[in-house]
Amino acid sequence: MEEGWFSPFAVLSKNSRGRLREEPECPVRTVFQRDRDRIIHSKSFRRLKHKTQVFIIPEGDHYRTRLTHTLEVSQIARTIARALRLNEDLTEAIALGHDLGHTPFGHAGEYALNEVYEEGFKHNEQSLRVVDVLEGKGGLNLTWEVRDGILNHTGDNMPKTLEGQIVKLADRIAYINHDIDDALRGGILKFEQLPKHCISVLGRRHSERINNMVMDVIKNSTGQSVIKMSEKFKKAMDDLRKFMFDNVYIGSEAKREEEKAIKVVQQLYYYFLENPYCLPEEYQIRLHTEGRERVVVDYIAGMTDRYAVRMYQSLFLPSPWADRK
Repeated sequence: MEEGWFSPFAVLSKNSRGRLREEPECPVRTVFQRDRDRIIHSKSFRRLKHKTQVFIIPEGDHYRTRLTHTLEVSQIARTIARALRLNEDLTEAIALGHDLGHTPFGHAGEYALNEVYEEGFKHNEQSLRVVDVLEGKGGLNLTWEVRDGILNHTGDNMPKTLEGQIVKLADRIAYINHDIDDALRGGILKFEQLPKHCISVLGRRHSERINNMVMDVIKNSTGQSVIKMSEKFKKAMDDLRKFMFDNVYIGSEAKREEEKAIKVVQQLYYYFLENPYCLPEEYQIRLHTEGRERVVVDYIAGMTDRYAVRMYQSLFLPSPWADRK
């Protein structure tokens, strides 16, 4: 089926560069289907539902979390991959796994760990570490192509596959648009504030903007060995992204709790650094082989927002005295 339908630029499942450890093939699923399934069934994937996207520990039912962001990226990426006749299973696996290593409190948590951990912390590198080492019994043993897409979904490096390049672009399309939606819902922005030259190109409504951006990617990537937008759409998207950084991502009302979140993450880091025996047993057994700092970072990065807050409260805030009579 893949040989008969896929574009010459697609990655065929049979041509995967393979896994870190060889294992028997599944009789009914391709290697990339298996990777997608392993990610979906992982604990790290389930924890995304309680991790911040933009609004820290949002109380409203309709604000995005890291999980709903991941699902929106997957939907956008799959649409592009199918239209370009690329490997949809590979694309979906990368999309579902790209943020598995994200910290509690979103990029505030990422910043907090990067400040205190000497080796530095980036969520894309942590996502790769999750699937290579932390999940299951020694990692999920994913294919090279999925691992490459996860690692390079952000930053300057470009994924080696077109499927990975789709996810890199779909991630940006998704978060710019759904963060606008959340900011409007939360009263952080008014529609009239959005840059008019961006809206005139991309569209006024949320669904219209996503559709137009997806169609532009498909139009400009068909028959090409690279995934790209037209210069007109790319400039509009980049300008809109800059507007979001200036008005939402940095210094807005949506971010007023970030300093507290950073304090929570960093105090937990220092506490477990001094008290490694308080770590769960599954982390303690790695202290001698991987080092205290690395293990503590792994533990904190895996926390959800609410778990981190509960842990902070139990360690640093007094509990009310209960009448024991």
